[in-house]
Amino acid sequence: MPKQPKTAVSPTRVEDYAEWYQQVVRVSDLAERSPVRGCMVIKPWGYALWENIVRELDDMFKETGVQNAYFPLFIPLSFLEKEAEHVEGFAKECAVVTHHRLEKGPDGLVPAGELTEPLVVRPTSETIIGDSFSKWVRSYRDLPLLINQWANVVRWEMRTRIFLRTSEFLWQEGHTAHATAEEAIKRTEVMLDVYAKLAETHLAMPVIKGRKSAAERFPGAVDTLCIESMMQDRKALQAGTSHFLGQNFAKASDIRFHSPQETEEYAWTTSWGASTRLIGGIIMSHGDDDGIILPPRVASAHVVLMPIIKKSETEAEVMAFTESLAKELKDQHYHHRRLRVEIDNRNIGGRGWDWIKKGIPVRVEIGPRDIAENSVYMGRRDKGHREKTAMKREQFVREITHILDDIQQTLFERALTFRKENTIFIDESKLFYDFFTSKNQEKPEIHGGFAHSHWCGSEGCESKIKDDLSVTIRCIPSDAPPEEGKCICCGKSSDTRVIFAKAY
Repeated sequence: MPKQPKTAVSPTRVEDYAEWYQQVVRVSDLAERSPVRGCMVIKPWGYALWENIVRELDDMFKETGVQNAYFPLFIPLSFLEKEAEHVEGFAKECAVVTHHRLEKGPDGLVPAGELTEPLVVRPTSETIIGDSFSKWVRSYRDLPLLINQWANVVRWEMRTRIFLRTSEFLWQEGHTAHATAEEAIKRTEVMLDVYAKLAETHLAMPVIKGRKSAAERFPGAVDTLCIESMMQDRKALQAGTSHFLGQNFAKASDIRFHSPQETEEYAWTTSWGASTRLIGGIIMSHGDDDGIILPPRVASAHVVLMPIIKKSETEAEVMAFTESLAKELKDQHYHHRRLRVEIDNRNIGGRGWDWIKKGIPVRVEIGPRDIAENSVYMGRRDKGHREKTAMKREQFVREITHILDDIQQTLFERALTFRKENTIFIDESKLFYDFFTSKNQEKPEIHGGFAHSHWCGSEGCESKIKDDLSVTIRCIPSDAPPEEGKCICCGKSSDTRVIFAKAY
């Protein structure tokens, strides 16, 4: 029998976290690099995971009254120029189409047919959707307008990492228009709550809700709300944002309406989005040195059945047992969708490792001895790969949804405990700098994470900390109580703590 490796992924998280991440993406069969620089190919196992996230999030959107639509991939350059701060924020990331055909030249195909106006490949859609809103909105009776689109966007990143930061990625972007600022602010908060619910109840990823500093806001927004989660290398991941845009984009796109008082007013707008970055968050929140661990509520599949066939004369019996068990499981529902069951009847070594690396929540082995005892041999992905349990078939079928819920809860509690253990309240500047130093031999307990510290509100202090430590203000927590203190950078008075961290 071949000797099993100590871990399925090399290097381990401790040895090289960045490379561990890349290897997990590869061995878990989620995605791969494409021939186009900075872009990715999402493979079926990874896309099934994204589809489940989409399904859950889309249902939540619709429960709040949002409708789906679709808007052009190409945005006229003049549209982006209407909102100066917005275009400045995205200018360096824009891919631009300048020609509409190819012609054969002496050395191959060359662009021809220059466009009258360049088209920007969608980096975000405030301006193009605003153009439609300006036509759809005439009266206060047309408001609120609550629209979402599922789409791809292009932001020409220089340094890319699959799922976390790619030149093209998948996402949803919601856009709404309202008659009052109060309604728009409320919608901004409602959508942030939706993202937090998705992250915590479906992705098992604890998050902190808060507000971005002015320097970290979405370009052109009046206010940006966000959810932040801690990854296993103690860096923060921004998992979703919701923006109150005020009237800035309404004025740029001329979204006006007649009020009940028969005055003409500009609408108040919002936008909000989440992307395939969430898959990166799942990997880094729950993965171990054997691969990814999928939260059951969004898992690409829930259970894999692995028939063990050593003799040809037992094959029919083992497969019949396996297929009938699969049917029983598929007839069950787990959180409003049918259980998805895989059957892996490959007669090869290492099958179990393949599914461990892919993170499927439950693995089941079925051999002649199990059939004789009407039982199965089960392994859970949230436990060690050697930890397996024999269960009677009826009991397994009866308890499978409870097992999945227990795995889901275990993943959430692990991640929450990890965040608590790596969060600190710091009031001294030296300790703050020590906390974010990569290696601190004198104080090994100081290792980075989330630091709750006072900030005076100065962009100068925020910028200095970023320049010195590559640490940013992740958010001003929504539940942070007023508290008098001194800025961790300059020592001036402060009335609240913010969360500082290194981030993706």
